[in-house]
Amino acid sequence: MDTGLSIAEAADLTGLTADTLRYYERDGLMLRAVPRAASGHRQYADGDIEWVRLITKLRSTGMPIRDVRRYADLVRAGEGNEQERLDLLRAHRQVVLARLAEVQDHLGAVDYKIGIYEDRLNEVQELSA
Repeated sequence: MDTGLSIAEAADLTGLTADTLRYYERDGLMLRAVPRAASGHRQYADGDIEWVRLITKLRSTGMPIRDVRRYADLVRAGEGNEQERLDLLRAHRQVVLARLAEVQDHLGAVDYKIGIYEDRLNEVQELSA
């Protein structure tokens, strides 16, 4: 990327608010300090946007901020801690799988009730035909 994106442009690309992006910076969730132009405005690079998208996905799957911060710390530390990163992501994956199974179970209950009502409506239509 030749020029950096403003915080408004980064917010548009990521679907987050500028306040959320500032929070991610303040709370140590970004991989680096986002550079600033001579004017003082932030200049997000492609890598920053990709990282924010990953953070968003981790948060959307329920990863706690402390774990996102820990993951960011590990990535920032560089090579040599890949096993810790893998362990953290595998543990989170287990949590996501458990939530997914729970949601699938709930969906099964909804589908069951839908089936009951569809059967009833079909019976009513057959009787009135």
